[in-house]
Amino acid sequence: MDWLVPNETETKILTGLDVSDLSSAERAAKEFLSHGVRQVVVTLGERGALLVTQGQVTHVPARKVKAVDTTAAGDAFIGGLAVALVQGFSRLEAVRYATVAGTLAVTKFGAQTSLPSAEEVDQFYQRKAEIG
Repeated sequence: MDWLVPNETETKILTGLDVSDLSSAERAAKEFLSHGVRQVVVTLGERGALLVTQGQVTHVPARKVKAVDTTAAGDAFIGGLAVALVQGFSRLEAVRYATVAGTLAVTKFGAQTSLPSAEEVDQFYQRKAEIG
């Protein structure tokens, strides 16, 4: 398997390991690697995501925004990751882009209505700075 992108709850269900901080997320991700997964991204909500491969462990923090509804944040993240990978982003930049997509989704209410457009994600991704 090339990619696995579980959230904290899914990670615990699949590994039996609690995910409460970056260290525990890394331990759990390495459990997935030991079973043949090549790249794991554990999504961590407002703390961003942790990218783990055999040779890399990188925390990608989420940008600070006023969250109003977390519905569909994971869907936006995975969609953003897929788009970035198809566009040829490096895996780290793809996770950064995905984190931006997930972050934008929490700024609006609803599921489908909260999903950001490609233009919105691109603009926020290009800004690189945190917004309040």
